[in-house]
Formats: sequence, structure tokens, C-alpha cells
Amino acid sequence: MPEDHSPLIRTDIPHSARIWNYWMGGKDYYEIDRIAGDAGIEVDPDITTMAVQSRQFLIRAVRYLAGEVGIRQFLDIGTGLPTMQNTHEVAQTVAPESRIVYVDNDPLVLTHARALHTSTTPEGVTTYIDADYHDPERIIADAKNVLNFNEPVAVMFMGVLGHAKTYDDLLRIVHTVLDAVPSGSYLVMWDGTDDSKSYVTLCENYTGTGGVPYFPRPQAQLRSAFDGLQMVEPGFVSITQWRAGDTEVGEVRPISAYGAVARKP
Repeated sequence: MPEDHSPLIRTDIPHSARIWNYWMGGKDYYEIDRIAGDAGIEVDPDITTMAVQSRQFLIRAVRYLAGEVGIRQFLDIGTGLPTMQNTHEVAQTVAPESRIVYVDNDPLVLTHARALHTSTTPEGVTTYIDADYHDPERIIADAKNVLNFNEPVAVMFMGVLGHAKTYDDLLRIVHTVLDAVPSGSYLVMWDGTDDSKSYVTLCENYTGTGGVPYFPRPQAQLRSAFDGLQMVEPGFVSITQWRAGDTEVGEVRPISAYGAVARKP
């Protein structure tokens, strides 16, 4: 019989990407993830608002970059499970020729990526890289097979850098990728912050389930990842307040999730 090289998907340990999918109203999770997700909601009822609003922030940021700025290349690192309006769908609706590279190393994410991360236009390119963002050099090398690193790239870390083991490691990952892209590129980043005791407790409880630890950080540490870049207005703010309009899904109020869009000079 041929050897089975399909990735191992653990259904006995909750996974942050699947729990996040559950909180966003998706369907790609297991019972263990639902249990962990419900336990998280009990600890921090705002977590579902954070999940929904994080996608609204992504949509607004990608529309801004593809529409107002003219970015045509997106490197979405730690993409998570497909849900409504992924990066490639938003970008290619605005600019059909957009090229999107997704990066993740979760077997379930990659299984779905093979099926769903396909271009929405004939002109565009959508692909994925199986890699851990703790190895940014590998991500850059693989992404160069699809993206032109002589032209601006939007580098995206959307609610994933809490998995960085230390603050210094977070900066290393972000700066390694940004150093590889040219002037005129952008960093789009958000993450949960430690000014919500409920969110901190939620993350601590998740670690206790056997999941990969997630570390909420102070706003100032997340803000410092943008040092040396030119902030797009309104700057580093709660994701609900970044260019929010009147048609957002969910309640629009400040939450303990902060981010920004910034240009590399």
C-alpha cells in the first residue's frame, strides 16, 4: 500500500485556529475546540467580538491597501482557517491581478487551504506556504517564488504574534520579514493586549489545555513593532476604531485588541 503522507490532525487537543473559527461563527472545528471555545467565552465574553472585529479590520485594511494605495502583493503570515472574506477575496475584488501568499503550519489549515485558497480571478494568484513563522527566513525564500520582492508587499500578522515565545522573538520575526521587502511595503498587524484581565485569563486557561501558549502583550510592545515605519491614520488604535464605517458587523467600541497599518519608508 502507498505510504500515507497526509498531515496529522490532532482532534484531542484544542487548537487556536479552530477555536478562533468557532468564535467567528465558522464550521471548521472539532468538539474539543467548541468546549474550549465555550469555556473561553465564559471567562471573556468579549472574545467573540474580538474575533468578528478582527476580520472587519482585515477587510478594511486590505481594501485600503489594494484600493487607495495600489498594493498588489500580500503576504498573510499565520492566516488561520478560511472564513468570510479572506485576504485574497478582498484584494482580488478590488484588484483582480493581486497576488496573495498565505503562510501557516497547522495541518487542518493547510488541508482547507488546498481546497479553498484559490484565486477568485483569472489574473490573480493565490497560494500557501507550509511554514512556521518562527522561521521567517524560510517564509521569505518560499514567498519569493510567487511574489516580486522588488515591488511593495503588504506583510500581515493578524492576531497571531502572541504565539511568539518572547517579545524579542516577536520583533525578530516582524523585522526579518520587513527587512526583506522594499520601500513602499506595508505592515498590517494586530493582536490582543494584556489590559484585559479576562483575556489574559482566557489565554492562560488555553495554555492549560495543552494548546500552544498564547501571550497577550502590553500595547506599548505591540506598538514598538511599527517603529521606523510611517503610520497610516488613525495610527495604532483599537481595531474597532481603525477607519471604522457605519456598516460594520458587530458592536463597534474599543476592545483590548490593537493594531495599525504602516508604510516602510
